[in-house]
Amino acid sequence: MNARVEPQLLGQLSNSHLDALEEETIFILREVAASFERPTLLFSGGKDSLVLLKCAEKAFGAGRIPYPLLMIDTGHNFKEVTDFRDQRAKELGAELIVRSVEDSMQRGTVRLAHPGESRNVHQSVTLLEAIDEFRFDALIGGARRDEEKARAKERIFSHRDSFGQWQPKAQRPELWTLFNTRLAPGEHFRVFPISNWTELDVWQYIARENIALPSIYYAHRRQIVERKGLLVPVTELTPPRDGEEVVTRTVRFRTVGDITCTCPVDSPAANATEVVAETLLADVSERGATRMDDKTSDASMEKRKKDGYF
Repeated sequence: MNARVEPQLLGQLSNSHLDALEEETIFILREVAASFERPTLLFSGGKDSLVLLKCAEKAFGAGRIPYPLLMIDTGHNFKEVTDFRDQRAKELGAELIVRSVEDSMQRGTVRLAHPGESRNVHQSVTLLEAIDEFRFDALIGGARRDEEKARAKERIFSHRDSFGQWQPKAQRPELWTLFNTRLAPGEHFRVFPISNWTELDVWQYIARENIALPSIYYAHRRQIVERKGLLVPVTELTPPRDGEEVVTRTVRFRTVGDITCTCPVDSPAANATEVVAETLLADVSERGATRMDDKTSDASMEKRKKDGYF
């Protein structure tokens, strides 16, 4: 991603459409508060959840977000992100609930095939356990339709049955922003207020609103190895394999998640405006360019969502 956009072109880029996107997101956030008894906002400390949080502040006022924040922690998250998550929740005075895949493993509800297996896909189990524990009836998430094919198929108010599963062929219509929020006992909704945003929209909004992000979203020096077309960060969880050369490169993360499946990209972008310029030239989605778990058919997003994934 080292190609550059001409400065004059970047200066001509309009962000007036962000007002309409922000207005829609605020409307949806307020609709959730009005329609459900026990909603929660999924908050990882990542850029999309931070955009959601900014819109929630505007919707309800600083320090008055009417639902708790929920994080499902694999135990393998980047420390820069979890530290930022805790700091931001404290600044807002928001209730932060963290539930861990590690706890599910100790209960025996999650069993890894081998110690090195990614825990990312197993978040579904811990999430469903948290829903049952707190009786959440709506979970607000930062998924966007431009990220992945299965997410493009999903409604803004996405119904889940009593097993926490998504039935793509039985989705409810959403015409003229009329949302059917009826629930039977044990069912819940996943709600995606920024469904209609793109990665470029998110970064333009971050730049416009001056939203602080974890440092790994911007250019930094990091040891990596090249593997199957991806830049795999060298960590205790992702050590180099035999024959792989460890090199230090200037990189940033387009998306953040479990260390075992999230990769950075080459980039000198040191701020949101420079990321906007790079994003204009990107021809691969952020998940397609950076997520190892999206490269295999048996971990397809649609299957995972049917099983209860975010």
